[in-house]
Amino acid sequence: MGQVRDIMNKHVITISKEKTCLDAATLLQEKDISFLVVTEGQNPVGIISEADFVRKLVVKNMVASEVPISDIMSHKFRWVEPTTLIEDAVQKMLNNNIRRLLVLENEKLVGVITQTDLASHLRSKLLIDGTIKSIEKDD
Repeated sequence: MGQVRDIMNKHVITISKEKTCLDAATLLQEKDISFLVVTEGQNPVGIISEADFVRKLVVKNMVASEVPISDIMSHKFRWVEPTTLIEDAVQKMLNNNIRRLLVLENEKLVGVITQTDLASHLRSKLLIDGTIKSIEKDD
């Protein structure tokens, strides 16, 4: 089925953990994305998603411009290497009930793989397989 590197998104939007929740929310809106990788220096230290804002900021009626990202980000994140088989990445996502995996190579962030990436890959694979079967049937 291939490796994670074949379908990962290499253009990962990051934000420093010293920034505020307002900074993060603004970046999410500007880039029209649903999560950011939180970094300290060049290293990923967490993830902040739209759900984090709702569950940890909004329901507590906190002021986004006064709350550092580190207060609401998810400190635990799952990751895989670029050479991880796609099937193994899918299994890791299912086992941990998560929507995204960071892709690290030598502890450095090189990409991300999301449910959307996996669905797109599967759709392409199914279309290709269907076309091949149709061609074989016509022969």
